[in-house]
Amino acid sequence: MRIKDILDTESMIMNLKATNKEDAIKEMADLEVKTGIVNNEDEFIKSIWSREKESTTGIGGGIAMPHARNKSINKARVLFAKSEKGIDYNALDKKPVHLFFMITAPAGADNTHLEALAKLSGLLINPGLVEKLKGAKTPKEVIDLFEDAEAKKDAEDKAAAAKKKAEAKNTSKSETKKSLIVGVTACINGIAHTYMAQEALIKAGKKKGIDVRIET
Repeated sequence: MRIKDILDTESMIMNLKATNKEDAIKEMADLEVKTGIVNNEDEFIKSIWSREKESTTGIGGGIAMPHARNKSINKARVLFAKSEKGIDYNALDKKPVHLFFMITAPAGADNTHLEALAKLSGLLINPGLVEKLKGAKTPKEVIDLFEDAEAKKDAEDKAAAAKKKAEAKNTSKSETKKSLIVGVTACINGIAHTYMAQEALIKAGKKKGIDVRIET
């Protein structure tokens, strides 16, 4: 499954009217119900706030990723919303949030859907993509930006895997092996921060020449 399968032009708000966190969540939830993604708005909003009370999903850098996974949700989807002025969302860096990604996953979401959500979450640690999304004017432009970023990421991963395989083949048992870090990342709902943390740790390891393997 590709990212375009969980993004849809009907699930986008290119100019949020809300000026605070409460209204932003309500405005996005309204659209989730209107598009048939959510079947019980009250329960859905409760689950979103339950997650926020554990720890804000305003991750910094102008991004918030409110998310839920339960029976009030009909379909895995990512709702994209943008605020030109920015909203105080109690973000970790205390700065206004401009880009919102409301991630929904049914209680029984399969691994295929979760993998697509994981890939999208991982792409959002790319500052270049984030800046382009802030300047996007249409829903189609948003989808095109993600598709381009996904294709580039896939190509990079493929090249890295080939290089790793070649290096392993050329390395004798007597040679010193580079450091290896193994870890586990987790989120209360297991669909957003789990994968962003995984991607960030692997990327940081590459910069230091350390092999990092993360179980999500």
